[in-house]
Amino acid sequence: MEQPVKNMRVAVYPGSFDPVTNGHLDIIHRAAKVFDKLIVAVLNNTSKNPLFTLEERMELLRQSTKDLTNIEVDGFRDLLVNYMKQRQVHVIVRGLRAVSDFEYELQMASTNRKLSDEVETFFMTSTPQYSYLSSSIVREIAKFHGPVSELVSPEVEEALRTKFPSPPNKI
Repeated sequence: MEQPVKNMRVAVYPGSFDPVTNGHLDIIHRAAKVFDKLIVAVLNNTSKNPLFTLEERMELLRQSTKDLTNIEVDGFRDLLVNYMKQRQVHVIVRGLRAVSDFEYELQMASTNRKLSDEVETFFMTSTPQYSYLSSSIVREIAKFHGPVSELVSPEVEEALRTKFPSPPNKI
């Protein structure tokens, strides 16, 4: 893992990204303008049964952000604050879609701050066109072969088609 350069403004944008949506990509692109380096950290949450493996999610993120030069995609399996200490980064980026997100995210930010007083959370509100969008909604639409092209990158759309192939036509 690459270490941040002293005096760089570096942040971590953590998530499960199962799969990465256009809402995630919106936050990534906007945060990449604010920070010199943005580490998109993919959580391997052992309490969940993800559609995509950690490696697949990381690769989809790399493909979907290939136009950004200051993005690093990494994975982690530990507490976020432990990962932050390991990477020597002190800022977490979190996206907010609605007031209900804020309540949960405030609780998480407070907990992270309690675990490490060096960690700050930087909240970014979702662009209105993505305020409803979640990975679980995308998975559900894709599972039933609905259109997802306006919700995810072309790379993710193709990966979803592979995971949920169209059933053969019945005669």
